Amino acid sequence: GSWMLKPDGSFHKYNELVELLIPYILEQGFTHVELMPVIEHPLDESWGYQGTGYYSATSRFGVPKDLMYLIDSLHQVGIGVILDWVPGHISKDAHGLYLFDGEPLYEYQDLIIRENPVWGTINLDLGKGIVKSFLLSNAYFWLNYFHIDGFRIDAVSNIIYYLGNPDKGTNHGAVQFLKDFTYAIKEKDHSVLLFAEDSSTYPLMTKSVFDGGIGFDYKWNMGWMNDTLRYFSKDPIHRKYHHDLITFGMAYFYSENFILPLSHDEVVHGKRSLIDKMPGDEWQKFANYRLLLGLQFTHPGKKLLFMGGEFAQRHEWKDKSELEWFLLNEPPHQKANRFVKDLLQVYRHHPALYELDHEQGGFAWIDPTNADQSIFSFLRYGETDLLIVVLNMTPNTYHNFSLGIPRRGEYQEVLNSNKAIYGGSDIYNGQIITSLNEGLHGFPYSMKINVAPLAISLIKFIKGVV
Repeated sequence: GSWMLKPDGSFHKYNELVELLIPYILEQGFTHVELMPVIEHPLDESWGYQGTGYYSATSRFGVPKDLMYLIDSLHQVGIGVILDWVPGHISKDAHGLYLFDGEPLYEYQDLIIRENPVWGTINLDLGKGIVKSFLLSNAYFWLNYFHIDGFRIDAVSNIIYYLGNPDKGTNHGAVQFLKDFTYAIKEKDHSVLLFAEDSSTYPLMTKSVFDGGIGFDYKWNMGWMNDTLRYFSKDPIHRKYHHDLITFGMAYFYSENFILPLSHDEVVHGKRSLIDKMPGDEWQKFANYRLLLGLQFTHPGKKLLFMGGEFAQRHEWKDKSELEWFLLNEPPHQKANRFVKDLLQVYRHHPALYELDHEQGGFAWIDPTNADQSIFSFLRYGETDLLIVVLNMTPNTYHNFSLGIPRRGEYQEVLNSNKAIYGGSDIYNGQIITSLNEGLHGFPYSMKINVAPLAISLIKFIKGVV
């Protein structure tokens, strides 16, 4: 509801969003929307994560048919809808499942593992048949009546381990529930996407149940998110001492099918907005912001960006206030949003950035060790597509910077975050770049380019030379 409010400060209804949300999504270039929990819940401040009415779309935003209309309208223009779903814990309110018949019918008998002290909720006993039946039926309900395209499962680590703590042991009944859930959903409709919001290192989350895995399609890469935001919060002069925060993600990347999130949890509770996390003066903050989004969209893995992140919202997200739309009247934010829109178009039109995301042949470092200059360079391969990505994490500028490349021929820069139209200083590579017959970085050829300050450059192989 906080995406946009009515002039009187009240929430738009689901169906009223159709004329506002859909043109915006299409203009920006996103492919899916993920809705935070829409099950009925008593506490506004829980954002839906402490639910009671699993079979009721919250009345805050209208009646169920209004939500059906919104989802159907999104589908008609090719936008998928993912529902944030919370099977692990519930609100304590008496009109929910809590002590349903006066006893812990759906919860654990043991009070110690029943109470969730962090959230003030009650953990469901997912090993019980009655709980499994209730939740699977509920998932079918959202699929059958609302035609959603996927589920994002909240707090998976709290499901896998008792109270989310590996030291307290694996909850084998809950693990079996996750396997049964993913198997049942895929058996019903294999196209439904299943996402695990999981901060644990529990193995094989995105392997099929038949291969001994849990059966999710994707797992949120919480490690990448935390490491990347930690790196970007540092002054560029210190980044060379933390180079591994960016490179480490590829050391484990192929263990799962990852999605790279910049989620609501990172822009609330004093963590600051994305732009406010960035160090430096105003110019450097926006340059770092463009660099962060550029890294997210060129790094292997699917992408998730919380609302407001696409135009560099200044303040933290507030659940009862709308996004800071007035910022789009200010040139720095207009330019930031233009970069994001262009970045998404480059992403969608270059298969090298997504085609082989989860195959080792889709990515190769050019030079992951240049910590002194804080420059990262890597290759992204598609079936026929090749892109070179160069990220300069400092305000220093380099002309005639040498870079090893795998193919002889001509290259062209397709995006540079330092262009003036995005708010940069307009140092970029405007001419065709021709390979040199000088090997470098373990590759048979090389090129010389301009490396702009605090900028990302995407360079496309366009023509081979005999």
